Amino acid sequence: MSEVYAARRTRLRERCNAGGSAAALVSRPANVRYLAGAAPHGAVLLLGRTEDLLVCSGPPDDRPTEGRPDDSLQLRALPGPGGDPAVAATGLAAEQGAESLATEDHHLTVVRHRAMRSVAPTLRLTDLGQAVEQLRVVKDEEEISCLRIGAEIADQALGELLESILVGRTERHLALELERRLVDHGADGPAFPTSVGTGPNSGRRGHRPTDRRVEEGDFLSVCLGATYRGYRCEIGRTFVIGTSPADWQIELYDLVFAAQRAGREALAPGAACRDVDRATRQALDSAGYAENLPALTGHGVGLEIDEDPQLAPAAMGKLDACVPVTVEPGVHLPGRGGVRIDDTLVVRPEADGGPELLTITTKELLAL
Repeated sequence: MSEVYAARRTRLRERCNAGGSAAALVSRPANVRYLAGAAPHGAVLLLGRTEDLLVCSGPPDDRPTEGRPDDSLQLRALPGPGGDPAVAATGLAAEQGAESLATEDHHLTVVRHRAMRSVAPTLRLTDLGQAVEQLRVVKDEEEISCLRIGAEIADQALGELLESILVGRTERHLALELERRLVDHGADGPAFPTSVGTGPNSGRRGHRPTDRRVEEGDFLSVCLGATYRGYRCEIGRTFVIGTSPADWQIELYDLVFAAQRAGREALAPGAACRDVDRATRQALDSAGYAENLPALTGHGVGLEIDEDPQLAPAAMGKLDACVPVTVEPGVHLPGRGGVRIDDTLVVRPEADGGPELLTITTKELLAL
């Protein structure tokens, strides 16, 4: 992987040079890991004029889940506690003879930025902007492989839960069990706090599990994700508990399923992000659920669970091949509950079979 990280840093350096900066300081943890292979707590990456340095507050953690720093990088640990790697790296950039340094202003605090200026007052600090985030949008096959394994782990954890007795158990208990199963199957941990909603809580985006117990006839909606080697994916499904679904449950489920399928089928290289969102929500809008819909119907995933691109009505830009995204429409009816269906897919051209579905747990409306 060393050559992969080196190539990523080269692409970033080319962008910086085009913008007039000979050096760059990367501080956002996901961006540091993308370029360096690991992001020890508080570490920053300096792309210097003479060498690249991973500047840490102490020796890097050697836990596998934290990643391993690229062997070709020089590591520089601060001599004592209490120092700021970003400030130290700024001084090192000045020592290397850099006249300007591009920094991630969207991640740095004002206080930190002032401290960096004070250690190298002659160094011109410019804004790197979202350059690294933009590089991260299109994934290589190694990154997609990590997402694929994470999706398999999430599918396994969810499948095992569905085989257990659910009536009488609390949302909180089920969420904790799912997260334990993720780790048991090899995940670094959950990709985000697991959401389990029952009855009137079902279908609610980002619902925090409560002590409400599962009851016969409930909708049960689950949204979970696994992190594998730093890469995060997600899956969401909705089921009915213990009995045949009511007519209103079947109708609502079929509607959300049709919307989700339309969104999945719209994924293609060159497709406008807003058009994928439009395809997903069109059926729900026409059925009168426009006010019950979330602000977006999908987003990118990777080293963070919510990355670009955003699939939303006002989203700009088009999809590229090898971009992993979620398609996750849902409808929540206050006091009754709702449905959410969520998959992680990779955009692929039609010649390669179209969008690759990573999360494969059935989307049939099961009565558990």
